[in-house]
Amino acid sequence: MPDQYSPSEPKENVVSNLDIELLKSEVGQYFPFYEMKYGPDTVIFFCKIDDVLLEKNFDLLRISLSKKGYTPMVRYENGEHAIYIIKKPERKKKPIWINIVLLIATIITTTLAGSFQWVGIYNVDIIEMLSPFYILNGFVFFSVPLLLILGIHEMGHYFASKKHNVEASLPYFIPLPPPIFTLGTFGALISTREPIPNRKALLDIGVAGPICGFLVAIPISLLGLFFMQQNPIIPPVDAEGITIMFPLILQFLSSFFTIPANTIMHPTAFAGWVGLFVTALNLLPVGQLDGGHVVRALFKEKSKYISWVVVGAIFILGLFYTGWFVFIIFILFLLGTHHPAPLNELQQLDAKRKIIGLIALIIFVLCFASIPMS
Repeated sequence: MPDQYSPSEPKENVVSNLDIELLKSEVGQYFPFYEMKYGPDTVIFFCKIDDVLLEKNFDLLRISLSKKGYTPMVRYENGEHAIYIIKKPERKKKPIWINIVLLIATIITTTLAGSFQWVGIYNVDIIEMLSPFYILNGFVFFSVPLLLILGIHEMGHYFASKKHNVEASLPYFIPLPPPIFTLGTFGALISTREPIPNRKALLDIGVAGPICGFLVAIPISLLGLFFMQQNPIIPPVDAEGITIMFPLILQFLSSFFTIPANTIMHPTAFAGWVGLFVTALNLLPVGQLDGGHVVRALFKEKSKYISWVVVGAIFILGLFYTGWFVFIIFILFLLGTHHPAPLNELQQLDAKRKIIGLIALIIFVLCFASIPMS
Protein backbone atom coordinates (compact mmCIF):
# COMPACT_ATOMS: atom_id res chain seq x y z
CA MET A 1 0.00 0.00 0.00
CA PRO A 2 1.14 3.58 -0.61
CA ASP A 3 2.18 4.41 2.91
CA GLN A 4 3.97 1.11 3.42
CA TYR A 5 7.00 2.12 1.36
CA SER A 6 8.63 5.23 -0.02
CA PRO A 7 9.91 5.68 -3.56
CA SER A 8 13.60 5.54 -4.27
CA GLU A 9 15.20 8.93 -4.72
CA PRO A 10 16.18 9.57 -8.37
CA LYS A 11 19.90 9.42 -9.00
CA GLU A 12 22.11 10.25 -11.93
CA ASN A 13 22.51 7.38 -14.39
CA VAL A 14 20.27 5.18 -12.24
CA VAL A 15 19.27 1.84 -13.69
CA SER A 16 15.60 1.06 -13.12
CA ASN A 17 14.23 -2.44 -12.72
CA LEU A 18 10.97 -1.28 -14.34
CA ASP A 19 10.02 -0.92 -18.00
CA ILE A 20 10.09 2.87 -18.15
CA GLU A 21 8.96 3.19 -21.77
CA LEU A 22 6.00 0.89 -21.18
CA LEU A 23 4.96 2.87 -18.10
CA LYS A 24 5.30 6.20 -19.92
CA SER A 25 3.01 4.87 -22.64
CA GLU A 26 0.45 3.45 -20.19
CA VAL A 27 0.27 6.51 -17.94
CA GLY A 28 0.24 8.92 -20.88
CA GLN A 29 -2.96 7.32 -22.23
CA TYR A 30 -4.92 8.43 -19.18
CA PHE A 31 -2.95 11.18 -17.43
CA PRO A 32 -0.86 13.78 -19.28
CA PHE A 33 2.35 14.16 -17.26
CA TYR A 34 4.83 17.02 -17.31
CA GLU A 35 7.64 15.45 -15.29
CA MET A 36 8.88 11.98 -14.41
CA LYS A 37 11.33 10.70 -11.83
CA TYR A 38 12.41 7.15 -11.16
CA GLY A 39 14.57 5.07 -8.93
CA PRO A 40 15.48 1.37 -9.07
CA ASP A 41 12.02 0.19 -7.99
CA THR A 42 9.69 3.19 -8.32
CA VAL A 43 8.54 5.58 -11.02
CA ILE A 44 6.81 8.87 -10.21
CA PHE A 45 4.74 10.75 -12.79
CA PHE A 46 3.68 14.30 -12.00
CA CYS A 47 0.37 14.86 -13.79
CA LYS A 48 -2.38 17.31 -14.48
CA ILE A 49 -5.50 15.46 -13.36
CA ASP A 50 -9.14 16.15 -14.15
CA ASP A 51 -11.01 15.42 -10.92
CA VAL A 52 -14.15 14.45 -12.89
CA LEU A 53 -12.29 11.75 -14.83
CA LEU A 54 -9.92 10.68 -12.07
CA GLU A 55 -11.90 7.68 -10.82
CA LYS A 56 -12.61 6.22 -14.27
CA ASN A 57 -9.15 6.84 -15.75
CA PHE A 58 -7.25 5.64 -12.70
CA ASP A 59 -9.25 2.42 -12.58
CA LEU A 60 -8.55 1.80 -16.28
CA LEU A 61 -4.86 2.44 -15.66
CA ARG A 62 -4.82 0.16 -12.60
CA ILE A 63 -6.46 -2.75 -14.42
CA SER A 64 -4.19 -2.36 -17.45
CA LEU A 65 -0.99 -2.14 -15.36
CA SER A 66 -2.07 -5.01 -13.10
CA LYS A 67 -2.11 -7.33 -16.13
CA LYS A 68 1.45 -6.24 -16.90
CA GLY A 69 2.69 -6.75 -13.34
CA TYR A 70 2.57 -3.20 -11.95
CA THR A 71 0.63 -1.34 -9.26
CA PRO A 72 -0.11 2.41 -9.52
CA MET A 73 -1.05 4.85 -6.74
CA VAL A 74 -2.19 8.45 -6.96
CA ARG A 75 -1.43 11.09 -4.33
CA TYR A 76 -1.70 14.86 -3.97
CA GLU A 77 1.54 16.16 -2.45
CA ASN A 78 2.95 19.67 -2.18
CA GLY A 79 0.37 21.06 -4.56
CA GLU A 80 0.98 18.42 -7.26
CA HIS A 81 -0.73 15.22 -8.35
CA ALA A 82 1.72 12.34 -8.42
CA ILE A 83 1.24 8.80 -9.70
CA TYR A 84 3.60 6.27 -8.14
CA ILE A 85 4.18 2.94 -9.85
CA ILE A 86 5.93 -0.09 -8.40
CA LYS A 87 6.33 -3.69 -9.45
CA LYS A 88 3.34 -5.80 -8.42
CA PRO A 89 4.41 -8.22 -5.65
CA GLU A 90 4.28 -11.82 -6.76
CA ARG A 91 1.84 -13.92 -4.76
CA LYS A 92 1.51 -17.60 -5.31
CA LYS A 93 -2.10 -18.75 -5.44
CA LYS A 94 -3.02 -21.47 -3.01
CA PRO A 95 -4.84 -24.45 -4.55
CA ILE A 96 -8.59 -24.63 -3.92
CA TRP A 97 -8.27 -28.03 -2.24
CA ILE A 98 -6.95 -26.17 0.84
CA ASN A 99 -10.26 -24.28 1.09
CA ILE A 100 -12.19 -27.55 0.71
CA VAL A 101 -10.14 -29.43 3.32
CA LEU A 102 -10.47 -26.59 5.82
CA LEU A 103 -14.23 -26.41 5.20
CA ILE A 104 -14.65 -30.16 5.77
CA ALA A 105 -12.50 -29.99 8.93
CA THR A 106 -14.57 -27.05 10.22
CA ILE A 107 -17.83 -28.88 9.51
CA ILE A 108 -16.50 -31.76 11.63
CA THR A 109 -15.30 -29.55 14.52
CA THR A 110 -18.46 -27.40 14.62
CA THR A 111 -20.60 -30.54 14.47
CA LEU A 112 -18.69 -31.92 17.46
CA ALA A 113 -19.09 -28.56 19.21
CA GLY A 114 -22.85 -28.72 18.59
CA SER A 115 -23.00 -32.31 19.82
CA PHE A 116 -21.07 -31.24 22.92
CA GLN A 117 -23.71 -28.58 23.59
CA TRP A 118 -26.55 -31.10 23.28
CA VAL A 119 -24.83 -33.43 25.74
CA GLY A 120 -24.67 -30.54 28.22
CA ILE A 121 -28.30 -29.61 27.61
CA TYR A 122 -29.55 -33.12 28.32
CA ASN A 123 -26.95 -33.73 31.04
CA VAL A 124 -25.76 -37.08 29.70
CA ASP A 125 -22.32 -38.65 29.73
CA ILE A 126 -19.84 -36.80 27.51
CA ILE A 127 -19.08 -39.97 25.54
CA GLU A 128 -22.60 -39.71 24.12
CA MET A 129 -21.51 -36.73 22.02
CA LEU A 130 -20.05 -39.26 19.56
CA SER A 131 -23.33 -41.12 19.14
CA PRO A 132 -25.18 -40.70 15.80
CA PHE A 133 -28.14 -38.96 17.49
CA TYR A 134 -26.06 -36.17 19.03
CA ILE A 135 -23.76 -35.88 16.01
CA LEU A 136 -26.76 -35.38 13.72
CA ASN A 137 -28.29 -32.79 16.04
CA GLY A 138 -24.96 -31.01 16.35
CA PHE A 139 -24.67 -30.82 12.57
CA VAL A 140 -28.24 -29.72 11.81
CA PHE A 141 -28.88 -27.34 14.69
CA PHE A 142 -25.44 -25.77 15.17
CA SER A 143 -22.85 -26.48 12.47
CA VAL A 144 -25.09 -25.65 9.49
CA PRO A 145 -26.51 -22.36 10.83
CA LEU A 146 -23.16 -21.15 12.17
CA LEU A 147 -21.23 -21.93 8.98
CA LEU A 148 -24.00 -20.36 6.90
CA ILE A 149 -23.53 -17.08 8.77
CA LEU A 150 -19.72 -17.19 8.60
CA GLY A 151 -19.62 -18.41 5.00
CA ILE A 152 -22.11 -15.86 3.64
CA HIS A 153 -20.28 -13.11 5.53
CA GLU A 154 -17.05 -13.99 3.71
CA MET A 155 -18.79 -14.46 0.36
CA GLY A 156 -20.12 -10.93 0.76
CA HIS A 157 -16.50 -9.73 0.87
CA TYR A 158 -15.61 -12.04 -2.03
CA PHE A 159 -18.32 -10.80 -4.42
CA ALA A 160 -17.74 -7.15 -3.45
CA SER A 161 -14.05 -7.67 -4.28
CA LYS A 162 -14.95 -9.18 -7.64
CA LYS A 163 -17.28 -6.25 -8.36
CA HIS A 164 -14.37 -3.85 -7.97
CA ASN A 165 -11.88 -6.04 -9.90
CA VAL A 166 -9.90 -6.87 -6.77
CA GLU A 167 -8.49 -10.38 -6.79
CA ALA A 168 -9.56 -12.34 -3.69
CA SER A 169 -9.55 -15.94 -2.53
CA LEU A 170 -12.51 -18.08 -1.61
CA PRO A 171 -13.15 -18.34 2.17
CA TYR A 172 -10.70 -20.15 4.42
CA PHE A 173 -12.52 -21.66 7.39
CA ILE A 174 -10.50 -22.12 10.58
CA PRO A 175 -11.36 -25.32 12.50
CA LEU A 176 -10.88 -25.69 16.23
CA PRO A 177 -11.73 -29.00 17.92
CA PRO A 178 -13.93 -29.02 21.04
CA PRO A 179 -13.99 -28.96 23.97
CA ILE A 180 -11.08 -26.46 23.74
CA PHE A 181 -13.59 -23.95 22.38
CA THR A 182 -17.32 -24.58 22.27
CA LEU A 183 -17.72 -23.01 18.82
CA GLY A 184 -15.52 -25.48 16.97
CA THR A 185 -14.10 -22.68 14.81
CA PHE A 186 -12.15 -19.45 14.95
CA GLY A 187 -14.23 -18.14 12.05
CA ALA A 188 -13.36 -17.68 8.40
CA LEU A 189 -11.52 -15.21 6.21
CA ILE A 190 -10.71 -14.42 2.62
CA SER A 191 -7.33 -13.30 1.32
CA THR A 192 -7.29 -10.10 -0.75
CA ARG A 193 -4.40 -10.57 -3.17
CA GLU A 194 -3.93 -6.95 -4.23
CA PRO A 195 -4.41 -3.46 -2.77
CA ILE A 196 -7.86 -1.90 -2.58
CA PRO A 197 -8.21 0.55 -5.51
CA ASN A 198 -10.23 3.42 -4.00
CA ARG A 199 -12.40 4.62 -1.14
CA LYS A 200 -15.63 3.35 -2.71
CA ALA A 201 -14.23 -0.15 -3.09
CA LEU A 202 -12.78 -0.04 0.43
CA LEU A 203 -16.17 0.80 1.93
CA ASP A 204 -18.11 -1.64 -0.27
CA ILE A 205 -15.77 -4.55 0.50
CA GLY A 206 -15.67 -3.65 4.20
CA VAL A 207 -19.43 -3.51 4.75
CA ALA A 208 -20.49 -6.33 2.41
CA GLY A 209 -19.47 -9.11 4.80
CA PRO A 210 -21.08 -7.78 8.00
CA ILE A 211 -24.31 -6.81 6.23
CA CYS A 212 -24.62 -10.24 4.56
CA GLY A 213 -23.78 -12.05 7.80
CA PHE A 214 -26.24 -9.89 9.75
CA LEU A 215 -29.07 -10.61 7.29
CA VAL A 216 -28.49 -14.36 7.69
CA ALA A 217 -28.02 -14.25 11.47
CA ILE A 218 -31.45 -12.63 11.98
CA PRO A 219 -33.62 -15.51 10.63
CA ILE A 220 -31.32 -18.08 12.26
CA SER A 221 -31.72 -16.30 15.61
CA LEU A 222 -35.51 -16.20 15.14
CA LEU A 223 -35.52 -19.93 14.42
CA GLY A 224 -33.44 -20.62 17.54
CA LEU A 225 -35.73 -18.49 19.70
CA PHE A 226 -38.73 -20.35 18.28
CA PHE A 227 -37.13 -23.68 19.30
CA MET A 228 -36.56 -22.29 22.80
CA GLN A 229 -40.22 -21.26 23.04
CA GLN A 230 -41.52 -24.60 21.80
CA ASN A 231 -39.30 -26.75 24.00
CA PRO A 232 -37.87 -24.70 26.89
CA ILE A 233 -35.29 -26.52 29.03
CA ILE A 234 -34.79 -25.10 32.53
CA PRO A 235 -31.53 -26.05 34.29
CA PRO A 236 -31.54 -27.30 37.90
CA VAL A 237 -31.53 -24.58 40.56
CA ASP A 238 -27.97 -25.37 41.69
CA ALA A 239 -26.59 -25.77 38.14
CA GLU A 240 -23.54 -23.75 37.10
CA GLY A 241 -22.99 -22.42 33.63
CA ILE A 242 -22.39 -19.43 31.39
CA THR A 243 -24.98 -16.68 31.07
CA ILE A 244 -25.17 -15.27 27.55
CA MET A 245 -25.96 -11.56 27.33
CA PHE A 246 -28.25 -10.59 24.46
CA PRO A 247 -27.33 -7.57 22.31
CA LEU A 248 -30.07 -5.05 21.48
CA ILE A 249 -31.21 -6.86 18.33
CA LEU A 250 -31.68 -10.17 20.17
CA GLN A 251 -33.49 -8.44 23.02
CA PHE A 252 -35.88 -7.02 20.45
CA LEU A 253 -36.35 -10.32 18.59
CA SER A 254 -36.89 -12.29 21.81
CA SER A 255 -39.75 -9.95 22.76
CA PHE A 256 -41.86 -11.69 20.10
CA PHE A 257 -41.55 -15.03 21.91
CA THR A 258 -42.68 -16.37 25.26
CA ILE A 259 -39.57 -17.95 26.75
CA PRO A 260 -39.28 -18.74 30.47
CA ALA A 261 -36.47 -17.04 32.38
CA ASN A 262 -33.16 -18.94 32.66
CA THR A 263 -34.02 -21.22 29.74
CA ILE A 264 -31.00 -23.05 28.36
CA MET A 265 -30.01 -21.54 25.04
CA HIS A 266 -30.82 -23.69 22.03
CA PRO A 267 -27.74 -24.39 19.85
CA THR A 268 -29.38 -22.70 16.86
CA ALA A 269 -30.08 -19.59 18.93
CA PHE A 270 -26.48 -19.75 20.13
CA ALA A 271 -25.28 -19.94 16.51
CA GLY A 272 -27.35 -16.82 15.77
CA TRP A 273 -25.91 -15.05 18.82
CA VAL A 274 -22.38 -15.95 17.72
CA GLY A 275 -23.10 -14.65 14.22
CA LEU A 276 -24.36 -11.33 15.59
CA PHE A 277 -21.45 -11.00 18.00
CA VAL A 278 -18.90 -11.79 15.28
CA THR A 279 -20.60 -9.14 13.12
CA ALA A 280 -20.09 -6.59 15.91
CA LEU A 281 -16.45 -7.59 16.42
CA ASN A 282 -15.74 -7.24 12.71
CA LEU A 283 -17.38 -3.81 12.62
CA LEU A 284 -15.14 -2.41 15.35
CA PRO A 285 -13.43 0.55 13.64
CA VAL A 286 -9.91 -0.67 14.30
CA GLY A 287 -7.03 -1.53 11.98
CA GLN A 288 -7.93 -3.86 9.13
CA LEU A 289 -11.13 -5.21 10.63
CA ASP A 290 -14.20 -4.59 8.47
CA GLY A 291 -15.03 -1.55 10.59
CA GLY A 292 -11.48 -0.32 10.04
CA HIS A 293 -12.11 -0.45 6.28
CA VAL A 294 -15.28 1.58 6.75
CA VAL A 295 -13.77 4.38 8.84
CA ARG A 296 -10.68 4.58 6.61
CA ALA A 297 -12.98 5.02 3.61
CA LEU A 298 -15.07 7.64 5.39
CA PHE A 299 -12.40 9.64 7.25
CA LYS A 300 -9.12 8.80 5.46
CA GLU A 301 -6.02 9.28 7.63
CA LYS A 302 -8.10 10.68 10.53
CA SER A 303 -9.45 7.15 11.07
CA LYS A 304 -6.35 6.35 13.15
CA TYR A 305 -7.66 8.57 15.96
CA ILE A 306 -10.97 6.69 15.96
CA SER A 307 -9.09 3.39 16.16
CA TRP A 308 -7.14 4.45 19.23
CA VAL A 309 -10.28 5.76 20.98
CA VAL A 310 -11.97 2.40 20.34
CA VAL A 311 -8.94 0.47 21.63
CA GLY A 312 -9.07 2.59 24.80
CA ALA A 313 -12.80 1.90 25.19
CA ILE A 314 -12.25 -1.85 24.78
CA PHE A 315 -9.51 -1.71 27.43
CA ILE A 316 -11.97 -0.10 29.85
CA LEU A 317 -14.56 -2.78 29.06
CA GLY A 318 -11.86 -5.34 29.85
CA LEU A 319 -12.08 -4.24 33.48
CA PHE A 320 -15.61 -5.69 33.50
CA TYR A 321 -15.12 -8.61 31.10
CA THR A 322 -11.58 -9.98 30.88
CA GLY A 323 -12.17 -11.50 27.44
CA TRP A 324 -11.73 -8.00 25.98
CA PHE A 325 -8.08 -7.99 27.11
CA VAL A 326 -7.48 -11.05 24.93
CA PHE A 327 -9.12 -9.24 22.02
CA ILE A 328 -6.91 -6.17 22.56
CA ILE A 329 -3.80 -8.36 22.44
CA PHE A 330 -5.10 -9.94 19.23
CA ILE A 331 -5.62 -6.49 17.67
CA LEU A 332 -2.36 -4.92 18.78
CA PHE A 333 -0.02 -7.80 17.99
CA LEU A 334 -1.71 -9.51 15.04
CA LEU A 335 -3.89 -6.95 13.25
CA GLY A 336 -2.46 -3.63 14.38
CA THR A 337 -4.34 -0.34 14.53
CA HIS A 338 -2.93 1.03 11.27
CA HIS A 339 -4.94 0.83 8.05
CA PRO A 340 -3.11 1.50 4.75
CA ALA A 341 -4.64 3.91 2.28
CA PRO A 342 -6.27 2.64 -0.93
CA LEU A 343 -4.42 3.24 -4.19
CA ASN A 344 -6.64 6.22 -5.01
CA GLU A 345 -7.75 8.05 -1.89
CA LEU A 346 -8.43 11.34 -3.66
CA GLN A 347 -11.92 10.60 -4.96
CA GLN A 348 -14.92 11.57 -2.85
CA LEU A 349 -17.54 9.20 -1.48
CA ASP A 350 -21.07 9.64 -2.77
CA ALA A 351 -24.08 10.15 -0.50
CA LYS A 352 -25.19 6.54 -0.97
CA ARG A 353 -21.98 5.18 0.49
CA LYS A 354 -22.08 7.59 3.41
CA ILE A 355 -25.54 6.23 4.18
CA ILE A 356 -24.18 2.68 3.94
CA GLY A 357 -21.48 3.68 6.42
CA LEU A 358 -24.22 4.89 8.79
CA ILE A 359 -26.07 1.58 8.33
CA ALA A 360 -22.87 -0.25 9.30
CA LEU A 361 -22.71 1.82 12.50
CA ILE A 362 -26.35 1.00 13.32
CA ILE A 363 -25.71 -2.73 12.78
CA PHE A 364 -22.69 -2.51 15.09
CA VAL A 365 -24.75 -0.88 17.86
CA LEU A 366 -27.52 -3.48 17.47
CA CYS A 367 -25.11 -6.44 17.61
CA PHE A 368 -22.58 -5.29 20.20
CA ALA A 369 -22.69 -6.62 23.76
CA SER A 370 -20.36 -4.79 26.14
CA ILE A 371 -20.27 -7.82 28.45
CA PRO A 372 -20.99 -10.80 26.14
CA MET A 373 -21.21 -13.47 28.84
CA SER A 374 -20.72 -14.05 32.53
